[in-house]
Amino acid sequence: METVTVRYIGKKPRLKDPIFIEGLPGIGNVGKLAVEHLIEITKAIKFAELYSKDFPPQVFINADGTVKLVNNEFYYRKAKKKDQRDIILLTGDYQGLSSQGQYELVESILDVIEESGVKQMFTLGGYGLGHEIKEPKVLFATTHKHLVKTIKKYGAVFKKNEPGGGIIGASGLLLGLGKLRGFEGACFMGETPGYLVDPKSAKAVLKIITKITNIDIDLSRLEEKAKEIEHIAKQLNEMESMAKEKSDELHYIG
Repeated sequence: METVTVRYIGKKPRLKDPIFIEGLPGIGNVGKLAVEHLIEITKAIKFAELYSKDFPPQVFINADGTVKLVNNEFYYRKAKKKDQRDIILLTGDYQGLSSQGQYELVESILDVIEESGVKQMFTLGGYGLGHEIKEPKVLFATTHKHLVKTIKKYGAVFKKNEPGGGIIGASGLLLGLGKLRGFEGACFMGETPGYLVDPKSAKAVLKIITKITNIDIDLSRLEEKAKEIEHIAKQLNEMESMAKEKSDELHYIG
């Protein structure tokens, strides 16, 4: 096995001017949740699997007792209407564990989408704040200045007063290395506490994606998941408060 191996499933899809959307595991799993939901709702078709020696040495056990080597997966969805475009979607189990592995992973991803005719990409992730948020904003960064005005119209926010920040991982590296190859695009980052899986933030990011792709997406399942996570977060906060009270009591007695 090579450092990174791409295995196609059947024939490579023939796509017309497709856009690429990435959502791999990261802060709050925002990007992964968003893309997995998009794959499910649009019934996108898997056409390739990517394996890397820089992924953890691990297999998952399926419900039927068989094993699955951890990987990333490519899907495609052909346009259904005149105002839509073909789409390639990427999600997966892990990102690369090392800097070198991450670069090799991203270069291989770019090889696949470049061969498929992609010229424009959108990467999805989370922007960790470390505290609860009622209505998460979606922040963005782009490959080219001329895209800023257009993307603002979709409802994403550019924090002009916070220069010098960075995007760690595949979501940023895809844009950086992609720009060197002539790709253009943007990264959308949903605000998130960052310490739990965040369907609410994924929903906010998907609202932007629906405007870009002109695809109507049912977000009700993400809303249900968001309520479940909010309930879990509330329970954790209550447990933390109780533990703190007990600690204070013991300190006072001592």
